[in-house]
Amino acid sequence: MAPARRCPAAPLPLADGIVVGLSKFNRILEVDYENRCAVVQPGVTNLAVTQAVEAEGFYYAPDPSSQIACTIGGNVAENSGGVHCLKYGLTTNNLLGCELVLMSGEVVRLGGKGFDAPGYDLLGVVTGSEGLLGIVTEVTVRILPKPEAAAALLLGFPSVEAAAATVGDIIAAGVIPAGLEMMDNPAIRAAEAFVHAGYPVDAAALLICELDGPEAECADLAGHVRALAAARGADFVRISRSEQERLAFWAGRKAAFPAVGRIAPDYFCMDGTIPRRQLPKVLSAIHQMAQSFGLGVANVFHAGDGNLHPLILYDADQPGQLEKAEAFGAEILKLCVAVGGVLTGEHGVGVEKRDLMGEMFDPTDLACQQRVKCAFDPSSLLNPGKVFPTLHRCAELGRMHVHKGKVAFPELPRF
Repeated sequence: MAPARRCPAAPLPLADGIVVGLSKFNRILEVDYENRCAVVQPGVTNLAVTQAVEAEGFYYAPDPSSQIACTIGGNVAENSGGVHCLKYGLTTNNLLGCELVLMSGEVVRLGGKGFDAPGYDLLGVVTGSEGLLGIVTEVTVRILPKPEAAAALLLGFPSVEAAAATVGDIIAAGVIPAGLEMMDNPAIRAAEAFVHAGYPVDAAALLICELDGPEAECADLAGHVRALAAARGADFVRISRSEQERLAFWAGRKAAFPAVGRIAPDYFCMDGTIPRRQLPKVLSAIHQMAQSFGLGVANVFHAGDGNLHPLILYDADQPGQLEKAEAFGAEILKLCVAVGGVLTGEHGVGVEKRDLMGEMFDPTDLACQQRVKCAFDPSSLLNPGKVFPTLHRCAELGRMHVHKGKVAFPELPRF
């Protein structure tokens, strides 16, 4: 069973799989302003939630670049983030409950309008589970009051390393921006040519830093951020002077992926997450890898939480380039894990990263994860072939351990 749409490859089945589309489950069932939440069906698009509540001064915080098209059901499946995830969190931080249909036909409700529920955090297990555990048919999300003020800064730097180091400086200074995004020069040029947002096309790297809250606080924090950027050699600083201009700054960032599609026949979007302090090292290594593989790369990503989205540029019509792009992507993800990061931030594992799971987890870790799937889907019928590099029957995973050829089970306590 494939999750609802979040990224293009997520719903694609392997072999003879059947896709259950939930796009017609597109109703907003309830908006509860007193409890600051909304109950929606999984086919509702991300942006539609904000549009439904903005007249009352509320919004839904997670905002993937694909928010005009991606669905809440897909966001739950992939634990999607967005440009404001640094301060307001990913889907998991804005999800209060969901209704889930199991493969057995049972309907279960996890969470609800309350802040927390007793027992195991099954809602957390389902969030980001990539459609392996059940079909989400209803979602309760948190809505937030719109901040009093918001301002975005464009900060241009003469080097990628200086921009990356500034990200760490900002967080270390105790400033938590609503959003902190980074683009390198190829991404800057592509986005500016596409959207005309006012980006500095000669900059080696660009930070988009948004601050929100009371007006006085925004002004004070903007001064701190400008000083930190100047200390790292920022040679372009521009702050939004109106809501229209702020949205224009973000329009360029959110259109970066399709914009990059204009400068190469094909691109391969990666998704790995690293500790912020490793940004300068990893970005430098990605540039060196690009030269080694003979392929272009454009970097545009959620710098504040270290979620990288390198776009590997190639031409599938040229023999060998697709294979090079895939190998390049695998090396990036291996590097992410090696420096203390993870294989995915919000795009999931699916098939693309399935065979890299061993870079991050040992066989015992993977077996424990598969046991969780077995508890929800004993016959492994939901999204088969995804996530796990080595598939096991649930009966095999039921064994606790094997000693000298004999299956041993721990003795249960007596009461």
